Amino acid sequence: MNTMLNPTHDPAARSWLASANQRGGDFPIQNLPFAVFRVRGTAEPFRGGVAIGDQVIDLARLSQAGCLKGLALDAAKAGAQTTLNALMAMGPAAWSALRHGLFGLLQADAGASVQQAVQACLVPQSQVEYTVPAQIGDYTDFYTSVHHATNIGKQFRPDNPLLPNYKWVPIGYHGRASSIGISGQSFARPKGQLKAPDAEVPVLAPSKRLDIELELGIFIGQGNAQGEPIEIGDAENHVFGICLLNDWSARDIQGWEYQPLGPFLSKNFASTISPWIVTLEALAPYRVPFVRAGGDPQPLPYLDSAANRAGGSLDIQLQVGLQTRRMREAGQPDAQICRTSYRHAYWTVAQMVAHHTVNGCNLQPGDLFGSGTLSGPTLDQAGALIELTQGGKNPIALPNGENRTFLEDGDAVVLRGWCEKPDAARIGFGECRGTVLPARG
Repeated sequence: MNTMLNPTHDPAARSWLASANQRGGDFPIQNLPFAVFRVRGTAEPFRGGVAIGDQVIDLARLSQAGCLKGLALDAAKAGAQTTLNALMAMGPAAWSALRHGLFGLLQADAGASVQQAVQACLVPQSQVEYTVPAQIGDYTDFYTSVHHATNIGKQFRPDNPLLPNYKWVPIGYHGRASSIGISGQSFARPKGQLKAPDAEVPVLAPSKRLDIELELGIFIGQGNAQGEPIEIGDAENHVFGICLLNDWSARDIQGWEYQPLGPFLSKNFASTISPWIVTLEALAPYRVPFVRAGGDPQPLPYLDSAANRAGGSLDIQLQVGLQTRRMREAGQPDAQICRTSYRHAYWTVAQMVAHHTVNGCNLQPGDLFGSGTLSGPTLDQAGALIELTQGGKNPIALPNGENRTFLEDGDAVVLRGWCEKPDAARIGFGECRGTVLPARG
């Protein structure tokens, strides 16, 4: 596991780029996350980039600037392509070499010639647009929050909210990769079959109970051969990094269709991810122990290791903001409706990878895992409206006097994530924004 601290984590480190040193920023020199971008409004090709302060380092330019050598240069060239798949496939040694190389180029004591060369490779973030950073071959959505599973279970099975397999198996299902979009995505309200409890037959209609799901996305790096499981001790060597994910859900469509095989049209219409992928190396200062509550079963041996127990969880702070059309027209920002942490998840990243492959399933570079809705132990930390409003019974009051049970047309949802503590540099994920448009037809 990538738990060891090194000079790139030094909280005192500063960059010669002033915007990277601003207090409370998402992208200091200790972060250096990856995305795929181009200058907005142009027809130039998309290519890989790295965030530093309010700028993007253009890896296509940098790989030609003569600043990097060896494995770091090879990784930069791979990352300069139209997707990050080639870089993802290179593995953790290459990812780390590039990250350390960039750190050296950006440090405050870098020479004037280095600063000048790198400066020529910077593009202001305010001038760029992003695309999905990888060719996603497969998308698997997990269900790693025991609090979310329990809250949802109570609404359907008050006497038995948590199914007996939950504490033994990292539950997941295969989702739809083609409808995953980047932050800024707008999508039409989905249609599907709806059946009211007192209705004899279902009808085809737009969803009336459109919801959010606060999740993290886990991008797979190097894959594995079919038939060869990934051991838990090696699992994180197959993880390129983490982004924010909103896995929009149509709860009324879901309620009618999900038995016996699970979600279908209720989930496949849109999922939105943030542009920036934060590496596990950057997150090393925010490792926390993975522990189970007293009385809960301990993981089976293939899901257990000393390293996973010591630091398999990550203390990533997560927030959901909601901005209605009326708020936007009045110039009002989104209002926070949820705040929680990834440290509450019942299963770790390594456990998800190990379980996904224990049957011989082969992962590929660019595959995406969803963590599942990340709700904390109290209802104000719930990552979905169906929990926050207890199935629509208790509407959320917004600062401008509006209420919400589920999403209405024109609503924008903004996910934010960051890590912060006194003895480490703040690491941010940027934001993940999506907007609901009226149903078509």
